[in-house]
Amino acid sequence: SKSSEKTFTSYTKEQGQSYAQARPSYHPKLYETVLELHTTTGGQLNTLLDVGCGPGITALALAPSFSQTIGLDPSEGMINTARLLSDPNTNTSTSTTNLSHPIRFEISTAEDLGWHLSPPIPDSSIDLLTASTAAHWFNMPLFWARAARVLKPGGTVALWTTGQIGIHPSVPNADALNAAFMEMEERDLEPFFEPGNWLTRNLYVDLPLPWTLEEGERVEEFEEESFVRMEWGTGERDSEEFFEGGALTANLDLIERIMGTASPVQRWREKYVEDVGTERDVVRRMRREIERLL
Repeated sequence: SKSSEKTFTSYTKEQGQSYAQARPSYHPKLYETVLELHTTTGGQLNTLLDVGCGPGITALALAPSFSQTIGLDPSEGMINTARLLSDPNTNTSTSTTNLSHPIRFEISTAEDLGWHLSPPIPDSSIDLLTASTAAHWFNMPLFWARAARVLKPGGTVALWTTGQIGIHPSVPNADALNAAFMEMEERDLEPFFEPGNWLTRNLYVDLPLPWTLEEGERVEEFEEESFVRMEWGTGERDSEEFFEGGALTANLDLIERIMGTASPVQRWREKYVEDVGTERDVVRRMRREIERLL
């Protein structure tokens, strides 16, 4: 099946590389938490499947813990970038660890989970299935049904997302900066939000789970009693342990690049092509407002 998400799916290789350079990786402690939850409930470390893998950020980080790693994404541009970044023979490789196995990156949607590939992803073959800041674009009933098939008994699905970007309280004038940021986002970008964007804003509180689906779509293989929800940055867990390097510290150039990878910004730029790269660009205007208030 085709992906219903169009913005990232249509990415070229060049856009995939820009995305990879701008998007930060996640903190080692986040990955450790996922692996600990998986293994303490009997999960094995044979095969990892990372879905909506983009340029391979999570697949590359978790691959050293597994014997086999597969990354799937519907975007040819993202997959080409992931293959490039994971190839130890290229100087663009971001892997700092000598992997014991090559990562298999393939074009596939979250709803297919590789059934059409050659060879396909076999039933009952996956130990850990991850999706990092991606599940809000999935057709969840179809995803859960396929996930139940490819997971081994005792396997784990781990889904996580970033929330709304905010200015850390330690930054001078942080309250005014956050207020201005939210005002501009509401005015300029919310018209370009899709349902998936709202799911990330609410930290997946409303993400459909196997037992909350409509009658007839529920996936009985998943046990509600095994469900674990964790939050970072809301008082439960330290936000410093979500992104690699702690709370994301960035200069204005990096902030501009990171914001430029957001899907509402991409859709804004598709509509206002003549403003891209000028002082009228939505991200440039946000940057100028930050500069004014700092």
